[in-house]
Amino acid sequence: MTKRHKGDLDPVTFEVLRSLFEYSCERMTEVLRRSSFSPILADMLDFSNAVYDADLQLLSQAANCPVHLAAMKFSAEAIINKFGFDTLKEGDVYLVNDPYQGGTHIPDMTFVLPIFFEGGLLGFAVSRGHWMDLGGGAAGGQSYGTHIAAEGLRLPPTKLYTNYEPNDDIVDIIMNNTRTPHYVKGDMQAHFGALLAAEGELQRAAKRYGVNVLRVAMKELQGYTERIIRKSIERIPNGEYEAEDYADSDGFRQKIKIKLKLIVKDTDIVVDFEGSDPQCQGAINSPFANTASAVFYSLQFFLSPDAPQNQGMFNPISIKLPEDCWLNAKWPAPTIGCTTLTSSKITSALWQALAQAIPERVTGSTYSECNWFVASVRDRFGKSDVFSELPAGGWGGTPYSDGMSVTCDPLGNCMNMPAETAELLFPIAYEAFEFRTDSAGSGLHRGGVGATFKVRFKGEGELSMETSRTLEGSPGVNTPFRSAVQRQTKIHTDGKAEVVGGLTPNGDWKNPLLAGLRFAPGETFMFESTGGGGWGNPYERPVQDVLDDVLDDFVSVEAARDEYGVVIDPDTLAVDEIATGERRAAGIPVPENAAE
Repeated sequence: MTKRHKGDLDPVTFEVLRSLFEYSCERMTEVLRRSSFSPILADMLDFSNAVYDADLQLLSQAANCPVHLAAMKFSAEAIINKFGFDTLKEGDVYLVNDPYQGGTHIPDMTFVLPIFFEGGLLGFAVSRGHWMDLGGGAAGGQSYGTHIAAEGLRLPPTKLYTNYEPNDDIVDIIMNNTRTPHYVKGDMQAHFGALLAAEGELQRAAKRYGVNVLRVAMKELQGYTERIIRKSIERIPNGEYEAEDYADSDGFRQKIKIKLKLIVKDTDIVVDFEGSDPQCQGAINSPFANTASAVFYSLQFFLSPDAPQNQGMFNPISIKLPEDCWLNAKWPAPTIGCTTLTSSKITSALWQALAQAIPERVTGSTYSECNWFVASVRDRFGKSDVFSELPAGGWGGTPYSDGMSVTCDPLGNCMNMPAETAELLFPIAYEAFEFRTDSAGSGLHRGGVGATFKVRFKGEGELSMETSRTLEGSPGVNTPFRSAVQRQTKIHTDGKAEVVGGLTPNGDWKNPLLAGLRFAPGETFMFESTGGGGWGNPYERPVQDVLDDVLDDFVSVEAARDEYGVVIDPDTLAVDEIATGERRAAGIPVPENAAE
């Protein structure tokens, strides 16, 4: 248990500096968003920003991508391990994206700036962004091969700026290894600007309050958060709670398993992944930094999400990983799907374990995916570019309400690319982005609804995509039903639909990790995302709510009957309820706790 830091910091100054640390990160975010060139940063907000103290302990972070935030510390540590604290100088900026040195997947570029004041190290600014393309066998690095080399340019900890000036040789190397050089320099300068924003805020604070006061505030803030988190853990019953989930495929075999044991003891949590599958052949292996980040953000949803976000959130949580495990990737394991696919399955498994401990507080699983696709597109003049999108799905039902619909998975606070932006920049056309009927898991509180997404290629394209939940949908809490499965479909110019990922109409299954799938002009890609898992007995859902869902096309008349026991005449809207006994007699599944 941490003790309150002994210092001269009064409560008002503490609160002012806490807000200032948070504001520093928020300002980084605004600078990066407004000045970046690529739409994946400027429009989709696939980036994160944070500040750390001089000991590389998280001080504050912006509400950006959760899967980035806890992992960024490992990138900064890798830089210090290579260069050492003694070599750091004002105006130096370091860069790393190596998955085995604090990184996650190759497109996530992490920039680190040591912040000095009057010659002393005050802290660090860290900015991570998912860049549109860094080479590899397919656009965005989504080649889904068996070696990390196929996924693009892998940079070890590297000094990119010296005394605020870029190393042009390093910049040229990056420019030569991307399909989108027109974005690279602008995005690099945007990250640099974000780092400078944090540097200026912390230096002004040190000048106004003094370095000693600032350092006391940093440690006291971290201790304050840790006390809140430990108090939250105390509200979870002591015990060991086990759960499993899986990725549908690594491209070579089905059902790559996650097995975990959540161990709660007083004010500490241990997450033990013993029993999870070994490192796999395909490109969904997760480096330690990514696995740790997924564990940390997944637990914070149910500990104290409103507490100041800093190192104190992580100190009470320990992680145990087998050495040979797909969640502890080692060179040369490919990792391109680790953040977008694997981290969401870790979240789902953890939430299923928590549902055993605190079922009255835990939600059903989300659609548990990022559904990241990226396409190399060519217009009629032969100019090529890279287009990316993240078709969202539904979150799980809660103990209090239905789940959120068409919302990015908890791994990221990202946005869908606006159709207007996409059609302006790329030779594509959006044909649909609409709610998908019967996609949500049923329950007293149903899951949020997924979406049907269609994009038509106006020129030639090569599409790569990772997804999962194509074998079965997301589980709920206290309900036997899952959400729908996800599916990828290619619609030819003659209107013929061909399932290219997931379950086909005749029950066959196709690998949903697509690499460089070719599209001719006029062909359409359709993706059907799933909803979240439900919460509670669907028989207890008010009949009027079921009727409203049918009227909104969230639930079909057939699903209302089969999963909720509510019969609705589609012509008259007359409503009747099926008695549980009649339902059993008819062979319709009934929740175990359904009343007769």
